[in-house]
Amino acid sequence: MDSKQEGIHHQLFDVLDKHLQSDYKKPISTYSLELFSTIENLRKKLALPIILDSGCGTGASSKNLAFQNPNSLIIGIDKSAHRLSLGGMCDAFRLQNNLLLLKMDLVDFWRLATMHNWKLEKHYLLYPNPWPKTKALNKRWHGHPVFPYILQLGGKLELRTNWRLYAEEFHLAINHITPGISVLEKFTCDKAISLFEQKYLKSGHSLYCCHSELNQLVVNIRQTGAL
Repeated sequence: MDSKQEGIHHQLFDVLDKHLQSDYKKPISTYSLELFSTIENLRKKLALPIILDSGCGTGASSKNLAFQNPNSLIIGIDKSAHRLSLGGMCDAFRLQNNLLLLKMDLVDFWRLATMHNWKLEKHYLLYPNPWPKTKALNKRWHGHPVFPYILQLGGKLELRTNWRLYAEEFHLAINHITPGISVLEKFTCDKAISLFEQKYLKSGHSLYCCHSELNQLVVNIRQTGAL
């Protein structure tokens, strides 16, 4: 990873504390509100444990997760119609067996899911955009105003990345709130779960995984009321 940042961002904890104590007031789009209403009805009808694959790209990782977890509802979300179309999806959403693929902005989805009191079984963040420039901390998920909403979704949160600093910051951000609930380790696997992972494994990149038990989270997060 090409970045001039050599250590943990010096503003990480100040930015995190600020987001924990303030409302995120960016308007949610009409498109997201209408689509989430449909998804919420599906969720209630299916009544299955939910595994979220946030930023699923083409949906390849979501398909693998659906195969591995037949008794859970896998929801793969990406905002890019182009990326999803490369995986064969051209609609706003598609439900097939226990796999639901969805075209929506993640920031809107996480906020709406939190406002509707969703609680996840597991949540994957597989190789998110690292935003390596030092000034881009607020675009990394652990420095973004939406981070408290991610935490409130609960469950087992698993981040994978090929940039060690991103994984370390994510790990430290969660343990800053509740010590000991996040574990960071170098990661290897025999079979890639996503296309990015496949590429990184073939090229010999070091991979990092951050496991966090969010059901053990203890924090007073300022909340906007449920819709």
